[in-house]
Amino acid sequence: MLRSIGLVAALSLASPAFAGETDWLADLLPAWFDQDPPASAAEPSSPPEAIPSASGDRDSNSNLARQAQNPVANLISLPFQNNINFGVGPDNDIQNVLNIQPVIPFHLSEDLNLITRTILPVIYQPKPLPDDDYEFGLGDIVFSMFLSPAKASKFIWGAGPVFLFPSATSDSLGSGKWGAGPTVVGLYMDGPWVVGALVNNIWSFAGESDRASVNSMTLQPFVNYNLHDGWYLTSSPIITANWQADDDDRWIVPLGGGFGKIFHIGDQPINASVQAYGNVVTPDNGPDWTLRVQFQLLFPE
Repeated sequence: MLRSIGLVAALSLASPAFAGETDWLADLLPAWFDQDPPASAAEPSSPPEAIPSASGDRDSNSNLARQAQNPVANLISLPFQNNINFGVGPDNDIQNVLNIQPVIPFHLSEDLNLITRTILPVIYQPKPLPDDDYEFGLGDIVFSMFLSPAKASKFIWGAGPVFLFPSATSDSLGSGKWGAGPTVVGLYMDGPWVVGALVNNIWSFAGESDRASVNSMTLQPFVNYNLHDGWYLTSSPIITANWQADDDDRWIVPLGGGFGKIFHIGDQPINASVQAYGNVVTPDNGPDWTLRVQFQLLFPE
């Protein structure tokens, strides 16, 4: 039933970048190293009388982890990704960006899927100047669509458009511009490894005439190593470039990573992870480092 619900909202794994202007904000283990076999396209259902073994549960968690790490998987999910950015602004304040990121796939044919990904950011923005007030509200929505092959293989790709909607509830939380551009993802899945990258670039084409134009790139490489029983190691830094800014204020380049696990609350599978990133390149008044905590509801077929 969830597949019939259309989302009119806009990441992807992409988000507006805090690049020196408040118009763009940073989207901002024990030994479990037993390797599991690669994920199949769909897990067969157990007959009603069958009772899954503990080993079967562990394999199912590991396969589900691989699907959750694929940005264009045939999997409905609802991630809540919270980014706490430290060292923002002249007073080294804390900025918080909660990205609500529903992902809904659609079957177009036997060979082709359409994957829709949305980022709806809820932002706490510290005051940019001592006499200013903090801001709290909705940021600009980013909506992506990927055409992707429906048949499973080790190499997976997706491509399509990305759109920017000026939904911010205040000037300091968004760009005030409508925007669009291309987005592409490619990844390789083999054994415990899920490795790839997602990239997009957005140009503004309409909006408030007194606001700066948008020309912004988001690049998110990702490397995941899956362990036993749904545990995994991960690194997925969000690299952003504001092409409108000066060279020394253009880039945010993080380095870091973390870990995560698939678990269940009742019958509901959940993907949870914790990651930390230090920004080796950051604009003036940009964040020094980020703590990312994600809680993702998964709805496998």
